[in-house]
Amino acid sequence: MDSVLLFVLGVLIMVVGLALSIGLHEVGHLVPAKLFGVKVTQYMIGFGKTLFSFRKGETEYGVKAIPLGGYISMIGMFPPNKDGSKGRNASTGFFQTLVQDARSSSAETVGEGEEDRTFYRLPVWKRIIVMLGGPFMNLVIGIALFAVLLCGFGVAQTTTTIASVSTCVLPATSTRQTCGAGDPTSPGSAAGLKPGDRIVSIDGTTITTWDQSTAIIRASSGKALSVVVERNGAQKTLTLTPLKTQRYVLDAQGQVVKNAAGASETQDVGFVGIGPTQALVPQPATAVLPAVAQQTGAVVNLILNLPNRLVSVWNAAFSSAPRDPNGPISVVGVGVAAGEVTALSNVPVQAKAYTLIGILASLNIALFVFNLIPLLPLDGGHIAGALWEGLRRSLARLFRKRDPGPVDMAKLMPLTFAVVIVLGGMSLLLIYADIVKPVNLFG
Repeated sequence: MDSVLLFVLGVLIMVVGLALSIGLHEVGHLVPAKLFGVKVTQYMIGFGKTLFSFRKGETEYGVKAIPLGGYISMIGMFPPNKDGSKGRNASTGFFQTLVQDARSSSAETVGEGEEDRTFYRLPVWKRIIVMLGGPFMNLVIGIALFAVLLCGFGVAQTTTTIASVSTCVLPATSTRQTCGAGDPTSPGSAAGLKPGDRIVSIDGTTITTWDQSTAIIRASSGKALSVVVERNGAQKTLTLTPLKTQRYVLDAQGQVVKNAAGASETQDVGFVGIGPTQALVPQPATAVLPAVAQQTGAVVNLILNLPNRLVSVWNAAFSSAPRDPNGPISVVGVGVAAGEVTALSNVPVQAKAYTLIGILASLNIALFVFNLIPLLPLDGGHIAGALWEGLRRSLARLFRKRDPGPVDMAKLMPLTFAVVIVLGGMSLLLIYADIVKPVNLFG
């Protein structure tokens, strides 16, 4: 019962975190819009039926039933017809009707005497600031959360303290995980090393990192080494003789290197059978932006390869194929992951908090990047339209031609309609996959 309650708590924490991220995203649009004099009629978190709302000044603030996004309503998003009319003209096609309906709906938001407070009349640079404000807020949130992770909690790094000592030595190619009667005793166990010992020095060389001790041991097979360890506050000197044994060759990413025939490569190195502890080591503030840049790059790569990733999700959802833990997930999947983290009984609270904050940090970076895709109805679509308008007007001034006027973004409604359908289908697929075969974050 406790695990169920903890699971629900994790989901609620993520829902609140997501709602705050969405709310601040919309604040990023709201504040500059109001500063630039645009009339904002609504500020809403969610879609669908309004759960509650209140009015302050000319703006209604509220929360809707489906927490999958948010929006602010600004008057005059699209310019009127070139002839200045606001009504619907007769049309003969579905897509033309979409264009006219969007233009007419925009015109109907503009009251008498409010023409100068419309969004489309803002200078190009102001429109870009308004639309960039939302993604920028997600970026700021992401940076702040990564700062908490890296500077507050730290990064998991190996220490010079021993976590485990093997009883025996098993070949790298062995499929057994337990010692047998004929297996040689591990040098670490024979030397008297114990979990909790901190390696101080090896053969007179002061040890400050685990990698440093590993390099000395691997290069010293058959050689007796004088090892000083700290145990229960006192130093103790032990004699350690690494055993020559075959180990897999690893690359810089820790993956086993394959030869031309596809077989795993091995090499003879010194081995003692000890493993390190890990601890969270706080990082300097200078580590935050590189971490954010790395996460941003990962999201960009995921988006660029989204068609292939979605095929993988489809195969996982409708077959026995495994789910890619690094692939896209829905809001439902994020909530499930948060619930699973919180419900773990053998994980410290600090580790749970670290993971939840990491999920929210990554989610905000994903929102930052995704909203900059230059397609309507995303923020990037409006930014692209404003940039195109600025370029057209600049070229017109350069060649002393008539001002072409604002770009009629309403003409992009058929494309917007298609984008909405694709995003909706993608969301349904991800939600279904997250229900029938959720991503396993813990192997």
